[in-house]
Amino acid sequence: MTATATVAPAPANSPGRVLFASLIGTTIEFFDFYIYATAAVIVFPKLFFPQSDPTTATLQSFATFALAFIARPVGSALFGHFGDRIGRKATLVAALLTMGISTVVIGLLPTYAQVGVVAPALLALCRLGQGIGLGGEWGGAVLLATENAPPGRRAWYGMFPQLGAPLGFLCSTGIFLLLTEVMTDAQFLAWGWRIPFVASAALVFVGLWVRLRITETPDFQKALDRDERVKLPMLTAVREHPFALVTGTFALVATFVLFYLMTVFALSWGTSKLGYAREHFLMLQMVGVLFFALTIPLSALYADRFGRRNAMIVATVLIIGFGFVFAPLLESGSDLGVLAFLALGLGAMGLTYGPCGTILAEMFPTAVRYTGASLAFNLAGILGASPAPYIATRLGERYGLASVGGYLAGMAALTLVALLAMPRRR
Repeated sequence: MTATATVAPAPANSPGRVLFASLIGTTIEFFDFYIYATAAVIVFPKLFFPQSDPTTATLQSFATFALAFIARPVGSALFGHFGDRIGRKATLVAALLTMGISTVVIGLLPTYAQVGVVAPALLALCRLGQGIGLGGEWGGAVLLATENAPPGRRAWYGMFPQLGAPLGFLCSTGIFLLLTEVMTDAQFLAWGWRIPFVASAALVFVGLWVRLRITETPDFQKALDRDERVKLPMLTAVREHPFALVTGTFALVATFVLFYLMTVFALSWGTSKLGYAREHFLMLQMVGVLFFALTIPLSALYADRFGRRNAMIVATVLIIGFGFVFAPLLESGSDLGVLAFLALGLGAMGLTYGPCGTILAEMFPTAVRYTGASLAFNLAGILGASPAPYIATRLGERYGLASVGGYLAGMAALTLVALLAMPRRR
């Protein structure tokens, strides 16, 4: 009599584990990204650049901020290659490590007063590392969610990694507010600003622990079983899916422009031109980000019911309209007006951001999905986010805030054209 050996099937990812793994990773990544964005306004111009001209120092700091968006397509190509070749899980772990190490090192860098021009050079190098890590993180997190989603719930699942953006922003802004409350400005500039960067190491360990406990996504496992992998995912995505890449990129340009106008530019302009105290404006921004977090799930519900493309078209039309009230609200001179500005702008941001990950994932086949979705997302970052604070500052100083609203409306009109050119999908 012989015993029959049975092989237990690979454990499936539970919905809770999948959604938490996709959410925690992007929350950590965006926390790291936003503490840099905040420091680029209130710390780096004073500590990492010459002080002969404060405006020039701020613009130089914004230039290092933009470097990450240039590096993000490199990250999408690098991590996308391995994500489409060896799997989503291992690639997500590597992306999180890249981002985390770069962020911690920023908190240990010497300043311009200590090492001169070496300081901004090292800062730029770490910023590139942040960009490469986030370039690989976002696409993998979206695929982890959407490729595990049940029928009819893909936009809802794809919304969870998107929630990492407002949660990361709230955490990063909250810690800067706490630090400014418990220490003097001199202490904050001397060493306090380093705490969020170094402390992010603890968050990275949490993210790694969660992600190492998940299994591969069903879609990728099916692609392995059918031997559908391609040798060079980047080449295949560019050569065989150029229309998806181009329309996917421009469909997200307004999303990036809007967010970095509402966060980096608004903080800089509010504290330098409108006379707001840094702590006060950050508190107003935190209230505004609550609307960002609220409208992300609303947009996902709408997208699952009426379609991702329709959801983003509605959001983009609202962004165009917001461009015309941009200046009157921000320059209103009252907290109520500024809160309305932040609530409307960041609320519209949530409406466009919620379904954007799902719409990009659905534009590419499994074999090149990690690469294609990540590349389109990060190319949109180059066109939309990286120049936005710089262009807006220049426009605002030369032509007034109304020109900044016009810039936003114009970029949103470009996005609307791309969305209308997309094929309809059920």
